[in-house]
Amino acid sequence: MLTIYVFVYGTLRAGESNDVARAAEARAIAQPRLIGEATLRGHLYDFGAYPGLVRDDTAQPVRGEVYEMVQALLPVLDEIEEVYPGEVGLFVREVCEIEVDGRRLSCFYYPIHADRATGLPRIESGDWVDHDRVRRERSTQ
Repeated sequence: MLTIYVFVYGTLRAGESNDVARAAEARAIAQPRLIGEATLRGHLYDFGAYPGLVRDDTAQPVRGEVYEMVQALLPVLDEIEEVYPGEVGLFVREVCEIEVDGRRLSCFYYPIHADRATGLPRIESGDWVDHDRVRRERSTQ
């Protein structure tokens, strides 16, 4: 069984609306294994229900999680992020190098096309989960 690594920074993170573990379970695919938390430099933008990452090696760190998973889960993530062969969407699937607990791993991740973030608010903290939690708390006050 081939395994891959994936860096997730938004709704695919644990406990979020598209949690990778729940996505695997819903499709009877082997559970992904959390390798650890990690960061990737870039700008994080608020699209309302989800974030979008524009990679920039000179920018702030964006927080996320790295998972080891079976390759069969990758098409499921593509579907969630609406990445389809031959179609231009908001997200793309790319590969990056990320350090997790002193190990460098080649990971898939889902950044957005930079031009799609024009005019959207930037998430200055670089952490979607924290940003979304604070926003939800404010809306209930």
